[in-house]
Amino acid sequence: MKQGPALIIFVSYPNKQFKMAENQYTEENIRSLDWKEHIRLRPGMYIGKLGDGSAADDGIYILVKEVVDNCIDEFVMGNGKKVEIMVKEGMVSIRDYGRGIPLGKVIDCVSQINTGGKYDSKAFKKSVGLNGVGTKAVNALSSHFMVYSVRDGEKKQAEFVKGELVEDHKLTKTDEPNGTYVEFTPDDTIFKKYAFKTAYLEKMIWNYCYLNRGLSIHFNGERFQSKDGLKDLLENNMDGDPLYPIIHLEGEDIEVAFTHGKTYGEDYYSFVNGQHTTQGGTHQSAFRESVAKVIRDFYNKNYEASDIRQSIVAAISVKVIEPVFESQTKTKLGSQEIEPGGKSIRAFVNDFLKEKLDNYLHRNQDVADIIERKIKQSERERKELSGIRKLARERAKKSSLHNKKLRDCKVHLVDLKDERRENSTLFITEGDSASGSITKSRDVATQAVFSLRGKPLNCYGLTKKVVYENEEFNLIQAALDIEEDMDNLRYNKIVIATDADVDGMHIRMLLLTFFLQFFPDLVKRNHVYVLQTPLFRVRNKKKTIYCYSEEERRSAIEELGKNPEITRFKGLGEISPDEFKNFIGEDIRLEPVVLTKDASIETILSYFMGKNTQDRQDFIIDNLRVEKDLAEELATEGSEGFEIAS
Repeated sequence: MKQGPALIIFVSYPNKQFKMAENQYTEENIRSLDWKEHIRLRPGMYIGKLGDGSAADDGIYILVKEVVDNCIDEFVMGNGKKVEIMVKEGMVSIRDYGRGIPLGKVIDCVSQINTGGKYDSKAFKKSVGLNGVGTKAVNALSSHFMVYSVRDGEKKQAEFVKGELVEDHKLTKTDEPNGTYVEFTPDDTIFKKYAFKTAYLEKMIWNYCYLNRGLSIHFNGERFQSKDGLKDLLENNMDGDPLYPIIHLEGEDIEVAFTHGKTYGEDYYSFVNGQHTTQGGTHQSAFRESVAKVIRDFYNKNYEASDIRQSIVAAISVKVIEPVFESQTKTKLGSQEIEPGGKSIRAFVNDFLKEKLDNYLHRNQDVADIIERKIKQSERERKELSGIRKLARERAKKSSLHNKKLRDCKVHLVDLKDERRENSTLFITEGDSASGSITKSRDVATQAVFSLRGKPLNCYGLTKKVVYENEEFNLIQAALDIEEDMDNLRYNKIVIATDADVDGMHIRMLLLTFFLQFFPDLVKRNHVYVLQTPLFRVRNKKKTIYCYSEEERRSAIEELGKNPEITRFKGLGEISPDEFKNFIGEDIRLEPVVLTKDASIETILSYFMGKNTQDRQDFIIDNLRVEKDLAEELATEGSEGFEIAS
């Protein structure tokens, strides 16, 4: 191809003229990438977002899931009842006791794209992974990857670095039982400053156990196993006691469990072929629609669907042949049919509930009576709030315009729902100085700021009426757009940004009380975070180090040497916008708000936000002593270069 002259294009519009950049297009612009290069260049196509481990759907957890999925498929096919997982210092090892990868195909199965046993629909009819990509992505995105397979006394092992085969071991004899072992370390040039959070890994492991009764998973020496499947899931994840015993229904390729609780909203756990579909999909929509229809028909009353589902806690698992997901990370089911050319998922779920749930309600009249009382209670509350809601909406519109509490981000100008969830963040902060610093330093495309006026109300124990009558809470709800449906949430991350002092901690707790009291799904779905900002700046003429802890401060002083300048940041408003860019950009540090399996919302709120108890008084006194000791130490160091930022 003969290279032509460089081309400059002007595009004219009325009263406007835009100049496009020079553009050269030759053979040298065309590249062919091998499988590992493409995965490393475009990891988001294979594992979703990268992240640093602070969110449950960050890439390092997807890497773990991709390997464990293969172990689960072996178990589902009747091979191997135990899986061992170890995570230590950033390295992951996973061992199953299934059939083991065929020894002559070990290397191909982890390094040849679109290679695997799951294309044979007879062998893996309802598999989690279908496209032969998962383990290859783990290999390509790991600085160290080792795999071995054992079959009938023989062992085949191979080692890779960033997807490149570095050692192909010869076949050896072994006494090990059959199965596959995978060991990998995520590449820290791709997953920067990553760290695995045990709570996220344990949640993933529990879900595998709930969906695969009889499977035993050993994680870092602790054993996980479920006896009653989705019933166990609800019992272990509900806040407080259910209003009636959990309804647990099972059929071919479907399992359902649900009850009503005492919290607001709707809480769902949905799964397809063992995959936790955190964003729902056609099966979850079918359940929501069908449970309302069956209950209406049972009582022969046209109750509002929202009243029927208010405070529902439910789990649904279905098996689908050749499922279609909306992304490689499989968080939302897109399939319309239970199998190609077969019954629709909507009809499948509805037929199942129409028979099983209707029969259950007829046989358990006491439960049916409790459900109807709950529906009528929700109906009364909805009607009582209708007038208040109307006034609150009008007030929210006026306030957001006049007070400018919300400085929104530009991503909402484009109607791309998945992209919006993925990239947008709302910082909730207190005071003009703090919100001003964040506003000036934020990424206006994806980061929004909501400014509080003073401390929010302690809403513990109050009804939802307060959400509409309290201006701050009403405006936060309006900004998030979660009044009608949690799926309308406008921001993927809700970040509480308060000063690192007693007042800031109090505001943080008041906001968390609001979310946990009225919108617990925001926390359960891992949308709520706390912004970590540096406590100290340590610098000399050559280098500046920001420190988030005492340990980091000591390390920085040691690194920089004699008499560095040490600044203690007192509040967010005292950090200049130029510096703030360093803390809410690529290197942002977010601490996720995670509910552990053993802590209920009611217990947490009553302890921290209820009437004073001796336990809480003792906790405060003990921690005040720690703060006092730290303050005295810092005051002593002040004579050696310590200063308070102003």
